Amino acid sequence: MSAGLILGLETSCDETSAALLDADNRIVGHVIHSQDVHEVYGGVVPELAARAHLQKVDAVVDATLRQADAALPDVDAIAVTAGPGLIGALLVGLTWAKGVAYALDVPLVAVHHMEAHLFAAALEDPSAHPPFVALLVSGGHTLLLWVPEWGTYHLLGRTRDDAAGEAFDKVAKLLGLPYPGGPAIQRTAAEGDPGRHRLPRPMLRRDQRPGEPDYFDVSFSGLKTAVVTLVESLERDGRLDEERAHVAASFQEAVVDVLASKTMRAVELTGCRRVLVGGGVSANARLREELAARLGAEGELLRATPRLSLDNGAMVARAGRFRLERGEASALDASADPNLPFPGLIEGLPTGRR
Repeated sequence: MSAGLILGLETSCDETSAALLDADNRIVGHVIHSQDVHEVYGGVVPELAARAHLQKVDAVVDATLRQADAALPDVDAIAVTAGPGLIGALLVGLTWAKGVAYALDVPLVAVHHMEAHLFAAALEDPSAHPPFVALLVSGGHTLLLWVPEWGTYHLLGRTRDDAAGEAFDKVAKLLGLPYPGGPAIQRTAAEGDPGRHRLPRPMLRRDQRPGEPDYFDVSFSGLKTAVVTLVESLERDGRLDEERAHVAASFQEAVVDVLASKTMRAVELTGCRRVLVGGGVSANARLREELAARLGAEGELLRATPRLSLDNGAMVARAGRFRLERGEASALDASADPNLPFPGLIEGLPTGRR
Protein backbone atom coordinates (compact mmCIF):
# COMPACT_ATOMS: atom_id res chain seq x y z
CA MET A 1 0.00 0.00 0.00
CA SER A 2 1.32 3.44 -0.85
CA ALA A 3 0.13 7.03 -0.70
CA GLY A 4 0.90 10.22 -2.55
CA LEU A 5 0.34 13.07 -0.11
CA ILE A 6 0.63 11.97 3.53
CA LEU A 7 -0.26 14.14 6.51
CA GLY A 8 1.69 13.65 9.73
CA LEU A 9 0.37 14.88 13.07
CA GLU A 10 2.38 15.09 16.31
CA THR A 11 0.86 15.92 19.73
CA SER A 12 2.71 13.66 22.17
CA CYS A 13 3.99 16.38 24.52
CA ASP A 14 4.15 20.16 24.13
CA GLU A 15 4.54 20.65 20.38
CA THR A 16 1.51 20.67 18.09
CA SER A 17 2.91 19.91 14.66
CA ALA A 18 1.63 18.88 11.25
CA ALA A 19 3.49 18.16 8.02
CA LEU A 20 2.73 17.09 4.47
CA LEU A 21 5.08 14.83 2.52
CA ASP A 22 4.69 14.25 -1.20
CA ALA A 23 5.18 10.89 -2.91
CA ASP A 24 8.97 11.43 -2.92
CA ASN A 25 9.03 12.15 0.85
CA ARG A 26 9.73 15.82 0.28
CA ILE A 27 8.35 18.18 2.92
CA VAL A 28 5.86 20.42 1.14
CA GLY A 29 4.25 21.85 4.27
CA HIS A 30 5.37 21.86 7.89
CA VAL A 31 4.28 23.80 10.98
CA ILE A 32 5.45 23.38 14.58
CA HIS A 33 3.65 25.23 17.37
CA SER A 34 5.62 25.08 20.63
CA GLN A 35 3.62 25.76 23.77
CA ASP A 36 5.12 28.48 25.98
CA VAL A 37 2.64 28.15 28.86
CA HIS A 38 4.85 25.55 30.55
CA GLU A 39 7.78 27.93 31.00
CA VAL A 40 6.07 29.40 34.06
CA TYR A 41 6.14 25.99 35.76
CA GLY A 42 9.61 24.86 34.66
CA GLY A 43 8.21 21.74 33.01
CA VAL A 44 5.30 20.37 31.01
CA VAL A 45 1.89 20.39 32.75
CA PRO A 46 -0.06 17.52 31.08
CA GLU A 47 -3.52 19.06 31.42
CA LEU A 48 -2.39 22.37 29.96
CA ALA A 49 -0.60 20.58 27.12
CA ALA A 50 -3.75 18.68 26.12
CA ARG A 51 -5.86 21.84 26.17
CA ALA A 52 -3.33 23.72 24.05
CA HIS A 53 -3.27 20.92 21.45
CA LEU A 54 -7.07 21.01 21.29
CA GLN A 55 -7.00 24.76 20.73
CA LYS A 56 -4.28 24.74 18.07
CA VAL A 57 -4.57 21.51 16.06
CA ASP A 58 -7.00 22.84 13.45
CA ALA A 59 -5.00 26.02 12.87
CA VAL A 60 -1.71 24.11 12.63
CA VAL A 61 -3.11 21.69 10.04
CA ASP A 62 -4.72 24.55 8.07
CA ALA A 63 -1.42 26.47 7.97
CA THR A 64 0.41 23.33 6.81
CA LEU A 65 -2.08 22.81 3.99
CA ARG A 66 -1.69 26.44 2.91
CA GLN A 67 2.09 26.08 2.73
CA ALA A 68 1.63 23.12 0.38
CA ASP A 69 -1.10 24.85 -1.62
CA ALA A 70 -3.29 21.84 -0.83
CA ALA A 71 -6.67 21.11 0.69
CA LEU A 72 -7.66 18.40 3.13
CA PRO A 73 -9.37 16.26 0.45
CA ASP A 74 -6.00 16.06 -1.36
CA VAL A 75 -4.52 14.01 1.49
CA ASP A 76 -4.09 10.31 0.68
CA ALA A 77 -3.21 9.04 4.18
CA ILE A 78 -2.87 10.31 7.76
CA ALA A 79 -0.11 9.33 10.18
CA VAL A 80 -0.37 10.31 13.84
CA THR A 81 1.64 9.71 16.99
CA ALA A 82 -0.18 7.15 19.17
CA GLY A 83 2.48 6.84 21.88
CA PRO A 84 4.49 7.04 23.95
CA GLY A 85 3.73 10.41 25.45
CA LEU A 86 1.21 12.22 27.64
CA ILE A 87 -2.11 10.40 27.36
CA GLY A 88 -4.27 13.54 27.14
CA ALA A 89 -2.03 15.10 24.51
CA LEU A 90 -1.89 11.87 22.50
CA LEU A 91 -5.67 11.53 22.54
CA VAL A 92 -6.16 14.98 21.01
CA GLY A 93 -4.05 14.14 17.97
CA LEU A 94 -5.23 10.57 17.56
CA THR A 95 -8.92 11.47 17.89
CA TRP A 96 -8.54 14.27 15.33
CA ALA A 97 -6.70 11.96 12.92
CA LYS A 98 -9.25 9.15 13.26
CA GLY A 99 -12.15 11.49 12.62
CA VAL A 100 -10.56 13.03 9.53
CA ALA A 101 -9.37 9.67 8.17
CA TYR A 102 -12.92 8.36 8.47
CA ALA A 103 -14.41 11.45 6.82
CA LEU A 104 -11.93 11.32 3.92
CA ASP A 105 -11.98 7.51 3.69
CA VAL A 106 -8.17 7.36 3.68
CA PRO A 107 -5.78 5.07 5.59
CA LEU A 108 -4.79 5.89 9.15
CA VAL A 109 -1.36 4.94 10.54
CA ALA A 110 -0.72 5.03 14.28
CA VAL A 111 3.00 5.82 14.72
CA HIS A 112 5.44 5.16 17.54
CA HIS A 113 7.01 8.47 18.58
CA MET A 114 10.55 7.14 19.02
CA GLU A 115 10.54 5.22 15.75
CA ALA A 116 9.55 8.50 14.10
CA HIS A 117 12.68 10.15 15.55
CA LEU A 118 14.74 7.50 13.74
CA PHE A 119 13.30 8.64 10.40
CA ALA A 120 13.85 12.38 10.96
CA ALA A 121 17.38 12.46 9.56
CA ALA A 122 16.30 10.53 6.46
CA LEU A 123 14.09 13.44 5.44
CA GLU A 124 17.18 15.60 4.88
CA ASP A 125 20.01 13.13 4.26
CA PRO A 126 19.63 10.27 1.73
CA SER A 127 22.52 8.43 3.43
CA ALA A 128 20.64 8.26 6.75
CA HIS A 129 19.54 4.67 6.35
CA PRO A 130 20.48 1.40 8.10
CA PRO A 131 22.69 -0.16 9.12
CA PHE A 132 23.59 2.10 12.01
CA VAL A 133 23.84 2.34 15.77
CA ALA A 134 21.08 4.67 17.00
CA LEU A 135 21.18 6.88 20.06
CA LEU A 136 17.71 8.26 20.75
CA VAL A 137 17.73 10.95 23.42
CA SER A 138 14.62 12.96 24.20
CA GLY A 139 12.75 14.49 27.10
CA GLY A 140 11.15 11.20 28.07
CA HIS A 141 13.35 8.48 26.61
CA THR A 142 16.96 7.42 26.18
CA LEU A 143 17.53 4.36 23.97
CA LEU A 144 20.60 2.78 22.39
CA LEU A 145 19.74 0.55 19.42
CA TRP A 146 21.42 -1.53 16.74
CA VAL A 147 19.43 -1.06 13.51
CA PRO A 148 20.45 -3.47 10.72
CA GLU A 149 17.38 -2.50 8.66
CA TRP A 150 14.26 -0.37 8.98
CA GLY A 151 11.73 -2.13 11.18
CA THR A 152 14.28 -4.28 13.02
CA TYR A 153 15.56 -2.69 16.21
CA HIS A 154 17.88 -4.44 18.65
CA LEU A 155 17.70 -2.86 22.09
CA LEU A 156 21.17 -2.56 23.63
CA GLY A 157 20.58 -0.06 26.42
CA ARG A 158 18.07 2.33 27.92
CA THR A 159 17.75 4.71 30.84
CA ARG A 160 17.15 3.21 34.27
CA ASP A 161 15.53 6.40 35.58
CA ASP A 162 15.59 9.96 34.20
CA ALA A 163 15.87 10.38 30.44
CA ALA A 164 18.62 12.68 29.20
CA GLY A 165 16.22 15.49 28.29
CA GLU A 166 14.45 15.23 31.63
CA ALA A 167 17.81 15.54 33.41
CA PHE A 168 18.60 18.71 31.45
CA ASP A 169 15.24 20.21 32.41
CA LYS A 170 15.62 19.37 36.11
CA VAL A 171 19.17 20.72 36.36
CA ALA A 172 18.19 23.88 34.49
CA LYS A 173 15.45 24.47 37.06
CA LEU A 174 17.96 23.92 39.88
CA LEU A 175 20.22 26.55 38.33
CA GLY A 176 17.39 29.03 37.87
CA LEU A 177 17.47 28.71 34.09
CA PRO A 178 14.36 28.79 31.87
CA TYR A 179 12.42 25.88 30.37
CA PRO A 180 13.15 24.04 28.14
CA GLY A 181 16.34 23.14 29.94
CA GLY A 182 18.39 21.73 27.06
CA PRO A 183 18.92 24.97 25.11
CA ALA A 184 19.29 26.96 28.34
CA ILE A 185 22.00 24.64 29.68
CA GLN A 186 23.85 24.72 26.36
CA ARG A 187 23.82 28.53 26.19
CA THR A 188 24.96 28.90 29.79
CA ALA A 189 27.59 26.15 29.52
CA ALA A 190 29.23 27.98 26.63
CA GLU A 191 30.48 30.53 29.18
CA GLY A 192 31.70 27.94 31.70
CA ASP A 193 34.60 25.60 32.34
CA PRO A 194 33.47 21.93 32.08
CA GLY A 195 36.39 20.85 34.25
CA ARG A 196 35.67 23.26 37.10
CA HIS A 197 33.41 20.83 39.00
CA ARG A 198 34.05 17.10 38.72
CA LEU A 199 30.66 15.41 38.55
CA PRO A 200 30.07 11.64 38.50
CA ARG A 201 29.48 9.53 35.38
CA PRO A 202 26.84 7.09 36.68
CA MET A 203 26.96 3.51 35.35
CA LEU A 204 30.16 4.23 33.44
CA ARG A 205 33.15 2.23 34.70
CA ARG A 206 36.20 0.85 32.97
CA ASP A 207 35.72 -2.64 34.41
CA GLN A 208 32.31 -3.14 32.77
CA ARG A 209 32.11 -5.90 30.16
CA PRO A 210 29.64 -6.75 27.35
CA GLY A 211 26.78 -8.84 28.67
CA GLU A 212 26.65 -7.10 32.02
CA PRO A 213 23.29 -5.38 32.73
CA ASP A 214 24.79 -1.91 33.01
CA TYR A 215 27.22 -2.09 30.08
CA PHE A 216 24.91 -0.14 27.75
CA ASP A 217 22.26 1.20 30.15
CA VAL A 218 22.42 4.75 31.46
CA SER A 219 21.31 6.46 34.66
CA PHE A 220 21.13 10.16 35.39
CA SER A 221 19.47 10.27 38.82
CA GLY A 222 22.81 10.08 40.63
CA LEU A 223 24.22 12.86 38.49
CA LYS A 224 21.18 15.01 39.24
CA THR A 225 21.63 14.36 42.97
CA ALA A 226 25.29 15.38 42.71
CA VAL A 227 24.25 18.66 41.06
CA VAL A 228 21.67 19.25 43.82
CA THR A 229 24.38 18.81 46.46
CA LEU A 230 26.77 21.09 44.57
CA VAL A 231 24.17 23.82 44.04
CA GLU A 232 23.14 23.74 47.71
CA SER A 233 26.78 24.12 48.75
CA LEU A 234 27.32 27.03 46.37
CA GLU A 235 24.13 28.73 47.56
CA ARG A 236 25.25 28.48 51.20
CA ASP A 237 28.52 30.12 50.24
CA GLY A 238 26.79 32.79 48.17
CA ARG A 239 28.69 31.69 45.05
CA LEU A 240 26.00 30.20 42.82
CA ASP A 241 25.73 33.22 40.52
CA GLU A 242 29.45 33.23 39.77
CA GLU A 243 29.59 29.45 39.37
CA ARG A 244 26.33 28.87 37.44
CA ALA A 245 27.97 28.64 34.00
CA HIS A 246 30.67 26.30 35.33
CA VAL A 247 28.07 24.00 36.91
CA ALA A 248 26.07 23.95 33.67
CA ALA A 249 29.20 23.14 31.66
CA SER A 250 30.28 20.40 34.08
CA PHE A 251 26.82 18.82 34.06
CA GLN A 252 26.57 18.94 30.26
CA GLU A 253 30.02 17.39 29.93
CA ALA A 254 29.09 14.54 32.27
CA VAL A 255 25.93 13.71 30.28
CA VAL A 256 27.78 13.92 26.97
CA ASP A 257 30.60 11.71 28.26
CA VAL A 258 28.17 9.00 29.39
CA LEU A 259 26.12 9.06 26.18
CA ALA A 260 29.14 9.12 23.86
CA SER A 261 30.95 6.38 25.81
CA LYS A 262 27.95 4.06 25.78
CA THR A 263 27.39 4.73 22.07
CA MET A 264 31.00 3.94 21.23
CA ARG A 265 30.70 0.67 23.12
CA ALA A 266 27.86 -0.23 20.77
CA VAL A 267 29.96 0.85 17.78
CA GLU A 268 32.83 -1.40 18.82
CA LEU A 269 30.59 -4.38 19.57
CA THR A 270 28.60 -4.17 16.32
CA GLY A 271 31.57 -3.21 14.16
CA CYS A 272 29.45 -0.47 12.57
CA ARG A 273 30.92 3.04 12.67
CA ARG A 274 27.72 4.69 11.44
CA VAL A 275 25.80 6.39 14.27
CA LEU A 276 22.41 8.03 13.99
CA VAL A 277 21.46 10.37 16.81
CA GLY A 278 17.86 11.50 17.18
CA GLY A 279 15.46 13.14 19.61
CA GLY A 280 15.44 16.62 21.10
CA VAL A 281 18.74 16.22 22.97
CA SER A 282 20.45 15.35 19.67
CA ALA A 283 20.27 19.09 18.90
CA ASN A 284 22.89 19.64 21.62
CA ALA A 285 26.01 20.87 19.84
CA ARG A 286 28.42 19.45 22.43
CA LEU A 287 26.94 15.95 22.07
CA ARG A 288 27.19 16.04 18.28
CA GLU A 289 30.74 17.37 18.49
CA GLU A 290 31.87 14.63 20.88
CA LEU A 291 30.25 11.80 18.92
CA ALA A 292 31.85 13.03 15.69
CA ALA A 293 35.26 13.30 17.37
CA ARG A 294 35.09 9.78 18.81
CA LEU A 295 33.90 8.29 15.52
CA GLY A 296 36.81 9.91 13.72
CA ALA A 297 37.35 10.29 9.99
CA GLU A 298 36.42 6.67 9.31
CA GLY A 299 33.07 7.06 11.07
CA GLU A 300 29.81 8.69 10.02
CA LEU A 301 27.45 10.69 12.22
CA LEU A 302 23.87 10.87 10.93
CA ARG A 303 21.55 13.47 12.40
CA ALA A 304 18.68 15.77 11.57
CA THR A 305 18.86 19.54 11.71
CA PRO A 306 17.70 21.03 15.03
CA ARG A 307 14.19 21.72 13.68
CA LEU A 308 13.64 18.08 12.79
CA SER A 309 15.39 16.84 15.94
CA LEU A 310 12.55 18.26 18.01
CA ASP A 311 9.08 16.68 18.02
CA ASN A 312 7.56 17.34 14.61
CA GLY A 313 4.93 16.14 12.17
CA ALA A 314 7.35 15.48 9.31
CA MET A 315 9.07 12.59 11.07
CA VAL A 316 5.67 11.15 11.96
CA ALA A 317 4.58 11.29 8.31
CA ARG A 318 7.81 9.58 7.20
CA ALA A 319 7.49 6.79 9.73
CA GLY A 320 3.83 6.45 8.81
CA ARG A 321 4.68 6.01 5.14
CA PHE A 322 7.16 3.25 6.03
CA ARG A 323 4.50 1.39 8.00
CA LEU A 324 1.85 1.99 5.34
CA GLU A 325 4.10 0.59 2.61
CA ARG A 326 4.40 -2.57 4.71
CA GLY A 327 0.61 -2.87 4.74
CA GLU A 328 0.31 -1.78 8.37
CA ALA A 329 -2.57 0.67 8.29
CA SER A 330 -4.34 1.04 11.63
CA ALA A 331 -7.97 0.42 12.48
CA LEU A 332 -10.17 3.37 13.34
CA ASP A 333 -10.49 2.07 16.89
CA ALA A 334 -6.73 2.43 17.46
CA SER A 335 -5.93 3.61 20.98
CA ALA A 336 -3.37 6.00 22.38
CA ASP A 337 -0.89 4.38 24.74
CA PRO A 338 1.54 6.40 26.91
CA ASN A 339 3.71 3.26 27.13
CA LEU A 340 3.33 2.07 23.54
CA PRO A 341 5.79 -0.77 22.83
CA PHE A 342 8.48 0.01 20.25
CA PRO A 343 7.53 -1.92 17.07
CA GLY A 344 10.07 -4.49 15.95
CA LEU A 345 12.10 -4.20 19.15
CA ILE A 346 14.34 -7.17 20.00
CA GLU A 347 16.30 -7.48 23.23
CA GLY A 348 20.05 -7.64 22.66
CA LEU A 349 22.24 -8.21 19.63
CA PRO A 350 21.64 -10.95 17.07
CA THR A 351 23.76 -14.09 17.16
CA GLY A 352 27.18 -13.46 15.68
CA ARG A 353 27.41 -9.84 16.87
CA ARG A 354 27.66 -10.48 20.60
